[in-house]
Amino acid sequence: MKTFKIICICLLTILILLAGVTVWGSFFMLDVSLGDLSGKDPDGRRNEVREQHPDTYHWADSLMRAHVMRDTMMTTHDGRRLHAWYAAAEDSTDMTAVLLHGYTCNAWTVMNIAQMMRERIGLNIFLPDLHGHGKSDGDEVQMGWKDAHDVLEWIPIVTHLFGDSAQSRIVIHGVSMGAATAMNVSGLEDNPQIVGYIEDCGYSSVWEELSGELEKQYGLGEFPLMYTTSLLCRMKYGWSFGEASSLEMVKRCKKPMLFIHGSDDDFVPTRMVYALYEAKPQPKSLWISKGSGHAASFSDHPEEYEQKVRESLKMKDEK
Repeated sequence: MKTFKIICICLLTILILLAGVTVWGSFFMLDVSLGDLSGKDPDGRRNEVREQHPDTYHWADSLMRAHVMRDTMMTTHDGRRLHAWYAAAEDSTDMTAVLLHGYTCNAWTVMNIAQMMRERIGLNIFLPDLHGHGKSDGDEVQMGWKDAHDVLEWIPIVTHLFGDSAQSRIVIHGVSMGAATAMNVSGLEDNPQIVGYIEDCGYSSVWEELSGELEKQYGLGEFPLMYTTSLLCRMKYGWSFGEASSLEMVKRCKKPMLFIHGSDDDFVPTRMVYALYEAKPQPKSLWISKGSGHAASFSDHPEEYEQKVRESLKMKDEK
């Protein structure tokens, strides 16, 4: 009897320890994956662009100094203040590119694509800082899931900034988490002014992306941490990893979408784009950027990237 009690106590102790480790691990994983952005530096990425892409930095800086590129704020339906940069095309146009940045980045990190869109293709550009990034409110990453609703709140403002015309046309172009955001928007919207999407190296689902990183970085399987952390995310932020599926959202999209992915992407594995492309109804197109890692397709192959974007927009090459 005494031995049985000892065994029971030992088992209970082990269970309590395992439960404690799992709870701690869940909080740790949630903080690592969604990030504590309370100490973010809104200008940090701007400085990175100045060092790594000086031509783009000086282009954007000159537009800002000339008050051609300006910034604006929006108050969302739930009271958050979100920030964005915007600039009209040099020649008047009714088409605008909404450019969405990646994980823990901000609008400055897609400024090189914005430069291409405005200077070479001739579009208006609009670059929001997603929730928790740049100068926008928020202390956590939403992984593109709830961000999709924020993007839709921006659309009337975008239309107003560039003429408030019923003829306005908007293409949503995202990179990495921004690409996931664009795909999530595509499954939500019924806005005739959004005419197409470009997704560059977006993940098929938050669950698949985070579980892959959990295995790669820590050698751990999905159970139990993915389940407990997803539940914690639901309790703390109102959404779960399981529901945040770009794959399911693109199934609803009937508008054109260009899929771009680097052949050597090991952060968002290249295999994800094939499943996304297969799930998306026509019209659609796919370009695999040879030899490119994550979010490097534009920097590696700028001319081909521009060509694919032009084709997706059905715009005549006027270079």
